[in-house]
Amino acid sequence: MTDSERRELVNYSLSKAKSTLEEVNLHISNELWGTAINRLYYACYYAVSALLINHKIKVQTHAGVRRKFGLYFIREGVIDKNLGKFFSNIFDKRIAGDYDDFVVYEKQDVVPLILPAKELIERLINKK
Repeated sequence: MTDSERRELVNYSLSKAKSTLEEVNLHISNELWGTAINRLYYACYYAVSALLINHKIKVQTHAGVRRKFGLYFIREGVIDKNLGKFFSNIFDKRIAGDYDDFVVYEKQDVVPLILPAKELIERLINKK
């Protein structure tokens, strides 16, 4: 991948993070709590992926994104540990909501996740 292609992919992923974050309001207004958590996770995932791409760190799975983000940016103190914990937490919530039986999310599960998701995405956009 050329530097130009990398920049284009990073910008695309960050744009996707922002638009996906905007979708969350629609899901919340329709009380689609599980879908809101899914979209919050994906918004963060796109932003974290952009950071990794920008630093030429290759990953192939969602778990790989979480691991490499922790290894290169959280452990090294580039990104606050609380944001790293948040990303791991929302990763787990998305997995549980998508794949586990009888997992039902409610408003009180979703609302506290909105500000940390916005903070993580903004931090990563500024880190670009």
